[in-house]
Amino acid sequence: MKIHCFFEQSGTFKNVIKNMGGVAKDYDILNDYGQTDVICDLYDEIEKAYLELTSIFDKIKPDDMIIAFFPCTEFEDQKNMLMLGNANQKQKWTDYKKLNYNLYLHNKLNKNYEIITKLVLVCIKRNIPLIIENPKGTCHYLTRNWSLKPTIIDTNRRDNGDYYKKPTQYWFVNCNPQNNILFEPLSYKESRGTIEDTHNKNMRSEISPQYAERFIKQYIAKKDGERYFFE
Repeated sequence: MKIHCFFEQSGTFKNVIKNMGGVAKDYDILNDYGQTDVICDLYDEIEKAYLELTSIFDKIKPDDMIIAFFPCTEFEDQKNMLMLGNANQKQKWTDYKKLNYNLYLHNKLNKNYEIITKLVLVCIKRNIPLIIENPKGTCHYLTRNWSLKPTIIDTNRRDNGDYYKKPTQYWFVNCNPQNNILFEPLSYKESRGTIEDTHNKNMRSEISPQYAERFIKQYIAKKDGERYFFE
């Protein structure tokens, strides 16, 4: 079993999986951390796979798994405020300028909605196990406008050792969570404050290695006694 981490360039999940004896690769268009194994435009690869053209999906088998940390900025609650023109920096904008900006925002939103939906359709058609991670919010676009319901909702990632108290939802497609019980205690949990006060985009999206390990042990890896494994 190979685990393909889409939209991950930090190596966090990949390295935890490898340290546990698994095989994993990071895929992203960027390589800011020096961890990206396959540098590619995943949007383009998903589009090609959806059209049944040659793509990276041709090398991913049904006994592998994709974990996709799909870009979330277009789906988050804050987008509603931007679309309504309520942000402070837009208070003096004319209606003409606001509406033109709405067209730009909506085009980006529509593109991301198409790509994430096509990713699921490709994996369903090819019977590839897929896990998608994205923030959870009452006004989150996927919460309101997607027929797929999340399999797991983590209301506070700090409880499992992450940097932020950040509600997150996970969709499991063609697979089910393992639901293993963890007995390992949490180590010291470094906090980065609130997600709203963190302006560095990379830091906002980072997941702590401790959280990644606990998530993998709980929901992805199989367990035999004290041994975790992937197959």
